Amino acid sequence: MALNEGIAAPDFTLPTDGGGSLTLSSLRGGKVVLYAYPQDDTQSCTNEALSFDALREDFAAAGAIVIGISPDSVKRHDKFKQKYGLRLTLVSDEERKAIDAYGLWVEKQMYGRHYMGVERSTFLIDAAGKIVRVWAKVRVKGHAEDVLAATREL
Repeated sequence: MALNEGIAAPDFTLPTDGGGSLTLSSLRGGKVVLYAYPQDDTQSCTNEALSFDALREDFAAAGAIVIGISPDSVKRHDKFKQKYGLRLTLVSDEERKAIDAYGLWVEKQMYGRHYMGVERSTFLIDAAGKIVRVWAKVRVKGHAEDVLAATREL
């Protein structure tokens, strides 16, 4: 079950691309856009990453950092970022602890086949660490722009 607006964002500490580590609660005092996506280097996931990355400076001007999260490995994130020249931060949740905490590991269906995977979702988290907006079952086109507009209003 996905999380709702108005609750504290579950904290996590996860490895990032480039061999770093990120703890969500360490970002308190600023806004966070946490977008969850299924897999690096697929068409929709690449388009979403490129869209958020293109607006990275606009998000920063609005007082927000953009973080992508998927169950892909750090090594895969590094290759993905290098291939597309991405500058945003990607965290690796191979054990799906944060993905599960956010209720994003769900049954999906494609071409009549049922399988488990990450539901593409975005969370806007305020400076106090509270989820103030949730976008579930995201359609990529125009999404980053919608999130930026909501971030500016916060």
